[in-house]
Amino acid sequence: MKKHLIAIAALAALAAPLAQAQDTGDWIVRGRALHLDSRNKDTTGLDLSINNKTFPEVDISYFFTPNLAAELVLTYPQKHDLRSKGTNIGTLKHLPPTLSLQYHVTGLQGFRPYVGAGINYTRFSNLDLPAGVDVDKNSFGFAFGAGVDIPLQGGWLLNVDVKKAHIHADVSAGGKDLGTLKVDPTLFSVGVGYRF
Repeated sequence: MKKHLIAIAALAALAAPLAQAQDTGDWIVRGRALHLDSRNKDTTGLDLSINNKTFPEVDISYFFTPNLAAELVLTYPQKHDLRSKGTNIGTLKHLPPTLSLQYHVTGLQGFRPYVGAGINYTRFSNLDLPAGVDVDKNSFGFAFGAGVDIPLQGGWLLNVDVKKAHIHADVSAGGKDLGTLKVDPTLFSVGVGYRF
């Protein structure tokens, strides 16, 4: 997946000089394919991890100024396998909306890079875990990212984006804290958007 995203980004960069810039409108709505690559750092001693996966997401950006924008990334609850030492022990779902403040570089011909930082809130649900095992259902953490919009004609654009989100799950068994699974994924995404 990473290789495909890099190839798409390279093609977009090559096509950028052919694009017609579209800088009007305060809103951008994008649809992207997102690949979640989990860090899976575990302090419980159980060698816990969740699987990586690719899924669709929608994000909405609002521009306060030509350079400053807020971005909200949304998707539906994602189901993951929970593993201990590589063996599946259950499943859970997580819903991870992310809100970021971004700085967009203007004045460049054919593409608009940006950087951003914000907060991620993750809600864990539909826990199907071994008896007595529980996961804290709420996680708050910082998120950082960078990307580029390639303006196309008529307000359309191509987007490539990468983010790092801090997501953790506190794990307990029989009411006793065992430690924390730090998912802390890197999020690679590519898609199209429309500015209006």
